[in-house]
Amino acid sequence: MARPSKAPERRAELVAAARHTVVERGVLNLKLRDVADHAGMSPGSLLYYYPSLSDLLEDVQQEAVERFCVAREAAVAAESDPRARLRAMIGSGLPNGKNDELCVLLYELGTIARREPAYAARHIALYERQVRGYVGILEAGAATGIFNLADDPVTLARNLVTLEDGYGLHLTQAVPPLDRSAAEAAVLSYARVSTRCSLEDPA
Repeated sequence: MARPSKAPERRAELVAAARHTVVERGVLNLKLRDVADHAGMSPGSLLYYYPSLSDLLEDVQQEAVERFCVAREAAVAAESDPRARLRAMIGSGLPNGKNDELCVLLYELGTIARREPAYAARHIALYERQVRGYVGILEAGAATGIFNLADDPVTLARNLVTLEDGYGLHLTQAVPPLDRSAAEAAVLSYARVSTRCSLEDPA
């Protein structure tokens, strides 16, 4: 009987090695040898599993997007009240700081999306998935009379995601111009104005 292939396990290890290498070194000057060294193998051995560094980074991006979105969806699902769900959505979308591995990874890979359609497609999918999450929360809050939306849900959702992205990018800089609590307070401020709701839990 043929032994089971270790290729899926090895690819998962290479994705993990590439993820850490991107966070440590950045993506713009990243070389295949950098990832191979981190994985403890030769560049030629790495190419057996991935034909190019770009192919490997595509899997890194896909895995990072899924982890990020699943974590956000789980945070929201744990709440039932639209106010709490909106706060959870906002809180789960901002990096914890410049050492937030997952958010740094997504921002780094986002630079490739400027030039590579495949990366851009996944970046768009990430954006749209987050917008849908916000739209669901906003529509549910409006339907129950808790929210009185200042604009249509899609526009508000897009603005919330864009605010998160902007503040998040600043939070991951070498010298952040503000801290996470200030960034979260700013996004929450927009959310309160947009929903005409204090977003506090009912007494």
